[in-house]
Amino acid sequence: MPEVVTIGETMVVFDSTSAGPLRYANAFTCHTGGAETNVAVGVVRMGHSAGWISRVGKDEFGRKIINTFRGEGVDVSRVEMDPAHNTGIFFRESVGNGEYRNTHYRKTSAFSVISPDMLDEEYIRSAKYLMISGITLAVNPAAAATARRAMEIAKEAGVKICFDPNLRLKMWSAEQARATMEELWPMVDIALPGVEEGKVLFGLDDPDEIAAHLQTKYGVETVIVKVGADGAIGYQNGEKVVSPGFRAAKVVDAFGAGDSFCAGVLCGFLKGWSLDRTLQLANAIGCMVVCAPGNIEAIPYEEQVMAFIEGRSGVTR
Repeated sequence: MPEVVTIGETMVVFDSTSAGPLRYANAFTCHTGGAETNVAVGVVRMGHSAGWISRVGKDEFGRKIINTFRGEGVDVSRVEMDPAHNTGIFFRESVGNGEYRNTHYRKTSAFSVISPDMLDEEYIRSAKYLMISGITLAVNPAAAATARRAMEIAKEAGVKICFDPNLRLKMWSAEQARATMEELWPMVDIALPGVEEGKVLFGLDDPDEIAAHLQTKYGVETVIVKVGADGAIGYQNGEKVVSPGFRAAKVVDAFGAGDSFCAGVLCGFLKGWSLDRTLQLANAIGCMVVCAPGNIEAIPYEEQVMAFIEGRSGVTR
């Protein structure tokens, strides 16, 4: 059984090959996109095992997604193919500087009709970590209920729960996000908020205050606050670790950087590393991802990350 289990929607992504509004685009590249599968691939490439629970359409895009992640070594045995609903898709419109504007078509996707009774409880209980993203909570109430049930199963079995708020205000309101997450924070063992998310969710923009809020009010064991290019600050067992980021010579594509950071955190803990060394790993992977185009295509392998950290790649810290 996989060490890390993720739950969430992955879609087929169409990237415009030229900058500017989509209405003028006449060529696209096609790949896959999903926070949970990004994390799963990152975990596998760092030498660990990961499984993904989801639903896709019984269509060519669904087959593409399943074949892609099976080929990456992710366990897709708990991904259902739905003949009645299509696989979700989205388009990315380039706005320059490695940034994109996204347009999603997912409201009636196969994942949108997921439900708690579709979960394989033993599969979740057998993992070491369950990773949940706020994007899954935002899809719709059914997806949120499924994620919540998965967290309850994990909590009952002693499986550590890693939660990345991954706040997407285009998908739901700040009020909806706060209300939904309020019920889930007490089950979280590892929280990965960014400073901007702290502002929206808690009205706090100081990393120390964000961490104190999560640990004092909800009992979250480990809080890692992401501070963008400056790296991350970790809080665990009374210890505070400030881990500076690596400097990217050029940001090519920021797609999936936060997910890769999450994979680094999980792998550091799976390896039994200290919080300091774990954050260094996560920062390195995140930086490497923004330096290359694509999504999972940009996620590095373990030996590449180690060389990066040791400075053999020419990147400075």
